[in-house]
Amino acid sequence: MTHSLRLILAPLALVALASCSAMLPEPAPRPAYPSAPSRTEAPLVGALVDLPISAHTRSAVIRESAALTQCVTQLTAARVNFSPVPDRVSSPTCGLTDAGVLGADMGTVARMSPGDVQMTCRTALALSIWRRQSLEPAAREILGSDVVQIDHMGAYACRNVNNGVGSTRISAHSQAAALDLAGVRLRDGRRITVLNDWNGDTPEARFLRRIRDDACRIFGTTLSPDYNAVHADHLHLEATDTRFCR
Repeated sequence: MTHSLRLILAPLALVALASCSAMLPEPAPRPAYPSAPSRTEAPLVGALVDLPISAHTRSAVIRESAALTQCVTQLTAARVNFSPVPDRVSSPTCGLTDAGVLGADMGTVARMSPGDVQMTCRTALALSIWRRQSLEPAAREILGSDVVQIDHMGAYACRNVNNGVGSTRISAHSQAAALDLAGVRLRDGRRITVLNDWNGDTPEARFLRRIRDDACRIFGTTLSPDYNAVHADHLHLEATDTRFCR
């Protein structure tokens, strides 16, 4: 091939390659979740978790958790670790949608026990607000000590309401949309439980009733020992588009 012919063919080859490249399909977009926060990161400004509870908190939780990416962004801004998991259907009534694993809250001292709880992102957002704006400050104000551990009975469980006792209604736990709180442990060594400390006018009882009342302004449904005997040992915190507090 002569030198002149190579000079003619080279530009034509480049044009052909560009045409082929243009015909290749674009890769499917992947959802981008914010990276997990670290203890050294400063929280972003405007996170819902860092705002005081108001008459608009419950509606704000519903609005900000309407999309999974938006919900994860809110949690990340407040330095709350939340790792999304794929949606799945376990049975006709049980499964996970817009859910993930709630890990440590880097903006607080208290840790969940058991840790790494699987729940919907809406539940994680409501729970994180409740922890920061109600449970932990109420313990310091009423009990004079920090909460170092939050004891719970789990979130995701494929079952009916009241564990099927006298009910055929599907529980919010079957969709990982509720958490049952048993009590808390304080830095000074005290353990406060719903079962043993709900009744009376003690500081412990006032603390539990305060956090129940605050939960009613954040969660869709909040149930306590005042509701029925099934809830004698826990607070049922349900992050659904409902409206019931007892």
